[in-house]
Amino acid sequence: MGISGFMWLRDVVIGILLLNGLSHCQVANTSDVSSLQVLSNKVLCNQVAYSPTSEKMVLLNTDASDFQIKDQGGKIVFTGPIEPWMKWDLAGDSVRKANFSKLVAIGQYGLWVNDTLLAYPIVITKRPYETLARASLKAFYFNRSGIDIDSTHGGRWARAAGHTDTVVYIHYSAADKNRLEGSSISSPGGWYDAGDYGKYTVNSGISTYTLLLSYELNKDYHQNFHMDIPESNNELPDILDETLYNLNWMKTMQDPNDGGVYHKLTSLDFDGMVMPKKALAKRLVVQKSTAATLNFIATMAYASQVLKNCSAANSELAKAYLSSALTAWKWAKANPNTYYIQPSDVTTGAYIDTCLVDEWFWAAAELYKVTGDKLFKDDMLMNYTKPTTPKWDLVGTLGIVSILTSQKTVEFASYKNDFLTYVNELLNIEQSSAYGVSLNQFAWGSNSDVANQGMLKLVAYQLTKDDKYKSSAQNDLDYLLGRNATGYCFVTGFGIKSPLFIHHRPSAADDVEAPVPGFLVGGPNTIALNDCGPTVIRSSFSAKSYVDHQDSYSTNEVAINWNAPLVFITTLIDAYDIKHLN
Repeated sequence: MGISGFMWLRDVVIGILLLNGLSHCQVANTSDVSSLQVLSNKVLCNQVAYSPTSEKMVLLNTDASDFQIKDQGGKIVFTGPIEPWMKWDLAGDSVRKANFSKLVAIGQYGLWVNDTLLAYPIVITKRPYETLARASLKAFYFNRSGIDIDSTHGGRWARAAGHTDTVVYIHYSAADKNRLEGSSISSPGGWYDAGDYGKYTVNSGISTYTLLLSYELNKDYHQNFHMDIPESNNELPDILDETLYNLNWMKTMQDPNDGGVYHKLTSLDFDGMVMPKKALAKRLVVQKSTAATLNFIATMAYASQVLKNCSAANSELAKAYLSSALTAWKWAKANPNTYYIQPSDVTTGAYIDTCLVDEWFWAAAELYKVTGDKLFKDDMLMNYTKPTTPKWDLVGTLGIVSILTSQKTVEFASYKNDFLTYVNELLNIEQSSAYGVSLNQFAWGSNSDVANQGMLKLVAYQLTKDDKYKSSAQNDLDYLLGRNATGYCFVTGFGIKSPLFIHHRPSAADDVEAPVPGFLVGGPNTIALNDCGPTVIRSSFSAKSYVDHQDSYSTNEVAINWNAPLVFITTLIDAYDIKHLN
């Protein structure tokens, strides 16, 4: 396209900004069309990009009968009808769907309704999620405890190390005759769990497993997937290097004397909004729990098999992980009801779970898969429950996924039927949803529910090769990237309108205006409406009850268990796009 086309688009955009006052518009440099961004409050869309072969759908709030897609020269390249109004009670509004999936030509486009530009750029490109996938995984590197994030690998977000955790004290709730209250152990490494500086075994389980599953189901892709971390030049794929950083910390949380696993490693209270090196409160390990031990067992057992099958991995490490899992199993069997009880002097995250049927199933499934021992199979059968969307305290489906993606699947044919039945239920919800998403309730961390549902759909696609599951997972990603009732792209550093003031201590305390990129924020819910105080008003509609505010830990915090399924869906969809290119 010639210069005149760029000038035409620039002039149109500036005119709209001046005359119509469209919201969320940015004009960084009006001499360069690539810097122009327009997002009207009349459109909700994926703000990152689409691949040529993906489903492409936006939501509109307009009375027009059709819409147009124009190229940068102003030529109409697609016209389509706008579907009838549909109401979503959870959002308190109605929207209309506009589908342009048949547009497959690579380029940057504008979306127009009634001669008004509502969104620019709408991007179609060969690998739309490559950068997003890399950033979502690298977010784990940025949340490492105990090491410097140097400028070579961290860029603007370089920071000094904090919490080496080589001297960590035994809290009275964790003390016994072998490790007395106030004595110390070494527990270095691992990821900060969320926006705080705690490290929690329970939440590490689902997070670490999800990254390992991403590798296991997408090995060829991850062999060549580099995210520029200190270990990037070794023989292991970067995703395994990153996962090992946390696995090796988890191993230190096991008491070698009896096999039990400590629930968490934190200070007594949450640190202030300071950088890691300035958070100097004494660190302690707190109480062994059955929940932590079962999560540890499942994760270590699965990791042992992943590493065993990876030629570049340390086979002795794989054996050590399995040995730790088996030792922990003995402790769990001897202590089946040691539920975590928050000590009166501790205020950090509790992760309390008193229903452990799903943890027992997951742990037994992973051990049976690795050992073939009937003892573990019996425990599996006794604790099986039908699939649901995974959460930190609902992990049974992880065991089902492990079985279905292994050679053991032939023994448990009914599990596949149950799994696909549940995923099909999610698709049915999506089909009847005004917003084209399977989410029908808003729990704390609702965005992770969307991401985990996308993960289950991609597992279903792996099992069946039915494109409907892949298309539905794309809808989940579109939701996270802006096609939701808030209009936010929920991943930091991406989209026209994305979170800037996340509840994340390093992002809040550093001197960089932009938050660390690649983090998925928790998302809307109405569970804690007053976490920002009385001056910040949140919507009473759960789908819209999100605020980009540092104090909004209920909606704007980040967490490793929320980012892990984002890594899963972005890397696997990126891998599918690569196959289409070939």
